[in-house]
Amino acid sequence: MKNYIKADEWNIIEEGFDPHLNKISESIFSLGNGRMGQRANFEETYTGETLLGNYVAGVYYPDKTRVGWWKNGYPEYFAKVLNAANWVGIEVKLDNEVLDLATAEVSDFKRVLNMHAGILERTFTATLKSGKTVKVKSTRFCSIADDEVGAIQYSITPLNFDGKLTLMPFIDGDVKNQDSNYDEKFWDHVTDEITGNEAYLELRTKKTEFEVCTGSHIEIYKNDEKLNINAEATRKDKFVGQIFSVEVKANEEITLVKIAANLSSENYKKENLLKETKSVIAKASAKGFDTLLTEQTEAWATKWEESDIIIEGDVSAQQAIRFNIFQLFQTYTGKDDRLNIGPKGFTGEKYGGSTYWDTEAYCVPFYLATAPQEVSKNLLVYRHKQLGKAIENAEKLGFKNGAALYPMVTMNGEECHNEWEITFEEIHRNGAIAFAIFNYIRYTGDEAYLSDFGLEVLIGIARFWKQRVNWSDDKQKYVMLGVTGPNEYENNVNNNWYTNILAIWCMKYATEASEIVKSQQPEKYKSLLASVNFDQQEFADWAHIIENMYYPEDAEKGIFLQQDGYLDKEQTLVKDLPASERPINQKWSWDRILRSCFIKQADVLQGLYFFEEDYDLDTLRRNFDFYEPRTVHESSLSPCVHSILAAKLNDEARAYEFYLRTARLDLDDYNNDTEDGLHITSMAGTWMSVVEGFAGMRVRDGKLQFNPFLPEKWKSFSFTIGFRGATLKIRITENGISIQNRADLDLEIGIRNQQYKLAGNAEIEVDNAALV
Repeated sequence: MKNYIKADEWNIIEEGFDPHLNKISESIFSLGNGRMGQRANFEETYTGETLLGNYVAGVYYPDKTRVGWWKNGYPEYFAKVLNAANWVGIEVKLDNEVLDLATAEVSDFKRVLNMHAGILERTFTATLKSGKTVKVKSTRFCSIADDEVGAIQYSITPLNFDGKLTLMPFIDGDVKNQDSNYDEKFWDHVTDEITGNEAYLELRTKKTEFEVCTGSHIEIYKNDEKLNINAEATRKDKFVGQIFSVEVKANEEITLVKIAANLSSENYKKENLLKETKSVIAKASAKGFDTLLTEQTEAWATKWEESDIIIEGDVSAQQAIRFNIFQLFQTYTGKDDRLNIGPKGFTGEKYGGSTYWDTEAYCVPFYLATAPQEVSKNLLVYRHKQLGKAIENAEKLGFKNGAALYPMVTMNGEECHNEWEITFEEIHRNGAIAFAIFNYIRYTGDEAYLSDFGLEVLIGIARFWKQRVNWSDDKQKYVMLGVTGPNEYENNVNNNWYTNILAIWCMKYATEASEIVKSQQPEKYKSLLASVNFDQQEFADWAHIIENMYYPEDAEKGIFLQQDGYLDKEQTLVKDLPASERPINQKWSWDRILRSCFIKQADVLQGLYFFEEDYDLDTLRRNFDFYEPRTVHESSLSPCVHSILAAKLNDEARAYEFYLRTARLDLDDYNNDTEDGLHITSMAGTWMSVVEGFAGMRVRDGKLQFNPFLPEKWKSFSFTIGFRGATLKIRITENGISIQNRADLDLEIGIRNQQYKLAGNAEIEVDNAALV
């Protein structure tokens, strides 16, 4: 665990330069706007350890699978969001001596991520080997007001010399992914152009043939006065740059402004890409850096008005929750239903930037409450568009009759994960997608989604589960064999409780959804069933499985079992593990992990979180108290679920402990892996820990319910949510809860099982003394 980020409510602050922490900071200080993003690499040359990363949403490469041996059903590739052209680069020379923080003496280094405005600032003083000393300040952002544009303001001041300063802003497309399976470079050159203070580089991906054009406009200032300098053009393989030379005196500030754009063939015709990029650059450069910065600040202010969580009395917790919200909105804006959310977003290459079940289980609740309804709907439409591929995925594994198996990892709907215990066995992802449809409709009331998109997906998923179970003569029950649950520290198990319960729920919900569509849209219902060749006997088949499914449990302990045979394992507890042996995924052999009782994330508790209404508090408590001491939380998705369940059980100490762990997972590098990129999808779980955990927010029978408590270290907390056309501001203090309705709609709100009328544009305050 690291602890070098300074506490601040609105800023992420690093003081002092430690090259050993640089890759971690590159992740933490990453920028994005939903359409593009980059790690916090330095603009100037850096020959130290770094992970260069610039990414353009939706542009990927099918990197050929690399496995020791091939099995039928293996995907042929692992799809990866590509490290795209580096547009932030600026080579700096002082009398032909390159500025490089890996070789210079660095002082007064400070890096600040201003989350309120979406701006990254960096300042430092560097003394080169020649003794020349310079002071540098850089400011940059990826605009969320115009998501094709990014901008940099880079100022350099010589402190102890007169001489020649040479600046070479460039666009470098000769890049590769660190995670390339065969060290392959994925881009080919299409065209380039350098004209005066503008440069353009257009590249094409191999195989997939996406094209991306990157352009830049450069302006140079001396002490705020614009200079007219004839730039010298320079080209290399997939590289364009412009060399600007300026004679400077000590204490004269030279500022380079670089306004850039990334446009892809996903949104423009390839033959028009260069022309369109020039148009975007022309409009952005006409506005200028200051206007673009003002637009950025105003756009982020609006975002925060809609989604901020305010915590009084705990700066560490406040900083953490804002950091998580900030990164979520940098990653996904919901404007394009072809895009989704990679576990690392735009902050690193691990997991390939592909889509996992994390989106449906963790991110959908966040966007439901903090963004327009269309944003979360687009996440579901993304999966509907890929239903045909999901059916093909199932067919490759031997399933028939329109059964759909959504991929564990994907870009375009095809499965592209190449570990057999994940690809073939971690099939619970199907259930998470069905649950997201239910969750969306429960929250929004948009039942029309079922007839438009949802029911077709639910039928495909239910058909898969029907074929995936089999009848056990021994148990006289249906069983499910050879699966892996969310707890990936146990593979190829039989009757994973979570997977079994989720499969049955999916068949129940598909049946219920069918009745809803049948009653509301009878003609559409008839047409839909005909289009998928649905036989009414399928309902009866599902019903028989629902009534006769086997669930592993231990009656004596009163717990549901992770899977058959879990109690055959030696039952040791995490508290008895020496600190030197953790994290076990970095210290133990895989064989030892699989034979242990230790849990990466608790399957049973994930199921109880989804379906808590079906279980009483005693059942929740018994299972929580059994599984939590055996859970090492080496999945980033684990602590938030534990926090929410602990809150429901009124276990305030553990609820807060798990909240802090999930909230500061990356800021404090809990799992020693932040350098690979941030855990974007688990950041949504941090929001859930506050809103669903401490505030106890649920939707029951179309109404919002709250069961709040205030963590001991906090004076109060408040948050804003959108719900069915209303905007609500909720504040929780040691005295009680207040809810302000900022819309004209009247609502009925439940607070600890008591119902209250909340009129439009009104506020209710309920004291703890009035709550049962």
